[in-house]
Amino acid sequence: MKIAGKAQAIAKTRPTPRQIATLFAVVATFVFMLGAMAQAQSRPGSFADLAERVSPSVVNITTATVVSQDTGPQPMVPEGSPFEDFFRDFLERDGEGNQPRTRRSSALGSGFVISEDGYIVTNNHVIEGADEIQVEFFGDRGELDATVVGTDPNTDIALLKVETDEPLPFVVFGDSEAIRVGDWVMAMGNPLGQGFSISAGIISARGRELQGSYDDFLQTDAAINRGNSGGPLFNLQGQVVGVNTAILSPNGGSIGIGFAMASNVVTKVVDQLKEFGETRRGWLGVRIQDVTEDVAEAMELDNTRGALVTDVPDGPAKDAGIEGGDLILSFAGQEVADTRELVRIVGDSGVGDTVRVVILRDGQTQTIKVTLGRREDALAADESEEETPEAAPEPTESTILGLTLSEMTDELRGELGLDAGAEGLVVTEVDAASAAAEKGIMPGDVITEAGQERLTTIADFETRIEATRDGGRQSLLLLVRRGGDPRFVALPVEE
Repeated sequence: MKIAGKAQAIAKTRPTPRQIATLFAVVATFVFMLGAMAQAQSRPGSFADLAERVSPSVVNITTATVVSQDTGPQPMVPEGSPFEDFFRDFLERDGEGNQPRTRRSSALGSGFVISEDGYIVTNNHVIEGADEIQVEFFGDRGELDATVVGTDPNTDIALLKVETDEPLPFVVFGDSEAIRVGDWVMAMGNPLGQGFSISAGIISARGRELQGSYDDFLQTDAAINRGNSGGPLFNLQGQVVGVNTAILSPNGGSIGIGFAMASNVVTKVVDQLKEFGETRRGWLGVRIQDVTEDVAEAMELDNTRGALVTDVPDGPAKDAGIEGGDLILSFAGQEVADTRELVRIVGDSGVGDTVRVVILRDGQTQTIKVTLGRREDALAADESEEETPEAAPEPTESTILGLTLSEMTDELRGELGLDAGAEGLVVTEVDAASAAAEKGIMPGDVITEAGQERLTTIADFETRIEATRDGGRQSLLLLVRRGGDPRFVALPVEE
């Protein structure tokens, strides 16, 4: 009897299915409310505090340039005329005879102070060619003349300096790698010459490339207009994560697609400009191309990662033993995904640094130590080669895979402007319906390698084609030179 009563009491205290469902509903509602509260906390209710804190460090920039202006036709006065002296005096007063008059052209932009002693960052295109640069500070701080410390057209960054007896309010750079797509940002500057103005939005995309080798742009929908160039893009902590540089617009106004150079790029440039007055980027000294799917198949690679070396001119890489056809897999301990990443990594490296470069050659990986040169010196010494004239046909010709090929002769070397020792097969015609034409091979091209082996005769080429087919591969990797500029092409070898 006692046992039955106890069991009945337990049954009465056990929750019913309806009670359990109600409990779950309450818990779910509570969790949802917590999530909504956390989301509301991450979204700023106002940017007013942030704007008030960083505004004193943002500047408006006005530049003036002396532009030559044609005075137009001059009056013709007969010699000995009573008006001769009058017109001569008038012209001398108005511009000293036939000397062209000048006018001052002004431009507007933005910038921001990065140190209390007066260093200011802006865009190169804001101050390029300017004779005078004036910096207007927020509030009642007035204006100061600025001088150019250094510029970098590759990233469109310029570093200015103003002299002042008082320490200036400044902002610091943040880590642009840490910011995510969807994070809030605030842009500040001088849009359309209207004076200090802010706009807010989110990061729309990262890693945008516009036109330069060192591009790493953050895309934002915060309103950016003419005059915002050179201004800062802030995160919610008041750190600069980008320098507003460009917009994409059909009408010149903001449509919500703006670009800011990432702060992690800018800081490296600014440090070099401050120390040297110029950039000093590392230089490896190779010509490279991305690995496409067909090139990977021809080289029997599992993926398309890496940068494929097409040529090695005189320089650090050649001195270290890197060769055309090598696939660069890593540089200074960093994996290389493609050519753009290799250019960026090398450019970020120090001039004179000795780094380890891991390459793939003949199916085997090797590590090569390379002492880097300076890219700016290499570019200054590099003269563009003359365009290759159209190839002339003749000696020992054969048509293979849609290509009419001729073995090299002294006459062809002369017509193509090649060195006396140049070897390879000259393309004289290309079947427009062939895979070779689809791959971009043209008359005048010189095929110097097939299957990463040198070619001197048509028989060599035919041997490499047969070896490719016998190996069960669909494409043969060719090294093709045009005007001295090499590139790899994977040519299908189906009969």
